[in-house]
Amino acid sequence: MADQTSDDEVFDFSNFEFTREDLVSALNDMVKEYRKLSHSFEEVKDENSDLKNSSAEPSAVELGESDSLKIDLSKLTAENELLREESSVLKAEIERLNELVSSWN
Repeated sequence: MADQTSDDEVFDFSNFEFTREDLVSALNDMVKEYRKLSHSFEEVKDENSDLKNSSAEPSAVELGESDSLKIDLSKLTAENELLREESSVLKAEIERLNELVSSWN
């Protein structure tokens, strides 16, 4: 066991003491590690994509709230228009009454 390398140790391929089996084993270990890293990378990439999509597309709740706000805005706009018309009518009435009072003087 003393001749086995630790996980942190790097093979020195220029060293002629390594057998073909050592090199094949090292290559297999590298392939296994590459597969693990590749799988982890794909998971992170998918998660990143999901996060981008979730922030770019509003949820059904947000859409419902948006529709509700649009309806409320329409109601307030209509009410505002009615108040403007009523205000115009009252201004006209005030003007007419001012003229009437002026004629009395």
